[in-house]
Amino acid sequence: MSPSFRFVHAADLHLGSPMAALALADAGIARRFAEAPRAALAALVGAIRAHGADFLVIAGDLYDGPWRDARVGLFFNREIARLGPDFPVFLLAGNHDAESRVPAAIPAPANLRRFGTARPETFRLDGLAVALHGQGFGAREERRNLARGYPPPVPGHFNIGVLHSALAGRPGHEPYAPCTAEDLAGRGYDYWALGHVHAFEVVAERPHVVFPGVLQGRHARETGAKGAVLVSVEDGAVSALERLVVDDVRWAAATVDVAGALEEGEIEARIARALPAAAAAAEGRPLALRLRLEGTTALAPRLLARRAGLAVTAQALAQQVDPDLWLETLEVAVAAPAAAAPADPGLDLAALIAGLAADPATAAEAAALTAEIAPRLPGGGGALELPFGAAPEALVAEAAALARERVLGEG
Repeated sequence: MSPSFRFVHAADLHLGSPMAALALADAGIARRFAEAPRAALAALVGAIRAHGADFLVIAGDLYDGPWRDARVGLFFNREIARLGPDFPVFLLAGNHDAESRVPAAIPAPANLRRFGTARPETFRLDGLAVALHGQGFGAREERRNLARGYPPPVPGHFNIGVLHSALAGRPGHEPYAPCTAEDLAGRGYDYWALGHVHAFEVVAERPHVVFPGVLQGRHARETGAKGAVLVSVEDGAVSALERLVVDDVRWAAATVDVAGALEEGEIEARIARALPAAAAAAEGRPLALRLRLEGTTALAPRLLARRAGLAVTAQALAQQVDPDLWLETLEVAVAAPAAAAPADPGLDLAALIAGLAADPATAAEAAALTAEIAPRLPGGGGALELPFGAAPEALVAEAAALARERVLGEG
C-alpha cells in the first residue's frame, strides 16, 4: 500500500511586487497593503505547520522580478527556515523570476531544491514514494512546450509535474510554455502543480491539473480570496483538495447604477447601499474597493467635474460601514441624456465641446501629454494609471465635463 501524505501547492507569490496605491489611504493602511505579500507567505508557513503537510511545491514567480536589495531573499529564507531543515521545499522559476532575471545572490536554505532550467529535472522523496518533475524558465520569454520534454513517470511513485504555464491560454496571461491539458495527461503523472495563472482553477481531475492562483491579490483586478492548495494523497491517488486562504488584505470591485438620479444625495444613497456587501466579502481583512458609477443621468457633468470630492464622500461612507474599507479608485463612467437643441443654433457650445471630446486627435494629444508628464511624477516610473479609467479618452471626457459645467453651467 502506498504511503498517505499531504503537500501544499503554491505559486505566484510575487515577493517584492509594488502594490497598487490607495488614493485616500493613510500611511498605516498603505504600509499594510505594501507588506501583504510577505504577510501572506508567513501565513502560508503557519498553515503548512498547522496542517502537518509533508512538503511544499512553489510553481514559479516566487519573486516579482530582480531584487532591489537582498532583503526580499533573506525574508523568504527566514520563512522557509521556520518549516525546519528537513522539510522539503521545491521551487521552479517562472517568467517573473526566470534564472536570467533573478540570479542566485545569497545562499539557499538547505531544504530548498530548485528545478533546473536547461532540461527537466526529477526529485524523489522515496520515503513517501513521490517523484517531482519540473523545468524552470531560463529566460522570461519561454515559448517552448516544456511539458513534452518531461520524463516518464517513476514506477511505484506518486508523480507530480511542476510547470509554469497558461496552458493553451488564459485571459490576461502571456502564453509562456504553451501546452494543452492533453499534453499533461499524456505524461502519465498523478498531479500537475501549475503556476502563472492568478485565479484558482481545477482544470482537470484525472489527473488533477491545478492552478492555486496568486498567494496575495496585488491590485483591483485580483479580487476575492487568494492562497494555496493543500493536497491529500491516499493509496497513490488524490483524495482531497483544500484551499488554504492566506491573503492578508483583499481587493474588490462594485458597480453602482446611477441611472435617472436627479440629486447628489440620491447618488450617495445608492453608493451607501452597495458598500455592506463589499465589506462582507473581505472576511475581516482590510479591503481596497474599486467603485464604478455608471448609467445615464442629468448629473453626469457634475459627477465628472467633481469626481475628487465625490471620492472623499464615498470614502467617508465606506468607513461608516467598516473602518478598514478603503476606496482604491472611483470610476465615473456616466453619460448625460441627449441634449435639447440650443436656443441659438449658430453658437452651440455644448456641441463644440462634445465634438472636441470625440475627436481622435484630442485623445491622441491627451495620450502624448500623459506620456510626457508621467516620468516627472513621484516615483518616476513612467507608468501613469488613470484613477477613473485606463484610456486617455477618460481624461478628455472629464475635461469636457468640467468645461460644460463651468462654461455652460450644466450639472
